[in-house]
Amino acid sequence: MLKLSKYNQRSLYGGLIAAIITGAGVFLLGNISGYEAKKLITSSLPGINMLCNTIVLASATILALLLTLLGISSGSKSKLKREHYTQVMAIAKLDTVLFVIAIILFQIFNIPITESEELPTTWYSNIYWATLFLSSLLSGGMVSVILMLYNTVINMIKIVGLGEEDHPLVFKEDDNDVTNE
Repeated sequence: MLKLSKYNQRSLYGGLIAAIITGAGVFLLGNISGYEAKKLITSSLPGINMLCNTIVLASATILALLLTLLGISSGSKSKLKREHYTQVMAIAKLDTVLFVIAIILFQIFNIPITESEELPTTWYSNIYWATLFLSSLLSGGMVSVILMLYNTVINMIKIVGLGEEDHPLVFKEDDNDVTNE
């Protein structure tokens, strides 16, 4: 398991808060019947599909941009500590998980379940709650990735752009942290 820095922990908390806020709106609806859930699923699926598409596109773009970040990191005159690279790795892992889950959910949400005559109406309520719960998790996960990326970019600007030599992620000769382990 990857040890998370305080920046990544705060980012994950931010994503959790975003998931809770988006999920809380769902509970304001209260209990719904199967027929109401079927109508709500039909009306919310285009938005959920758009969310999945957006997360897939954003995740793929972020993974490509992480390669650029690594190029800048390795090309800078300051040697960076191992912690910087583990932060980038944590972003890449969470981003990849979001990418895969968003693609799978997109495929699942494209199954025309509301047109099925075989499903009992009581199932629609559970399906509706599950779709809203999963979309809240996706949203919270994407918020976490963006916050983690923001922290990493700010650190890189301070180190590479502004030339901070006393930054906690800059390797100094007297440090015991080795970057090439």
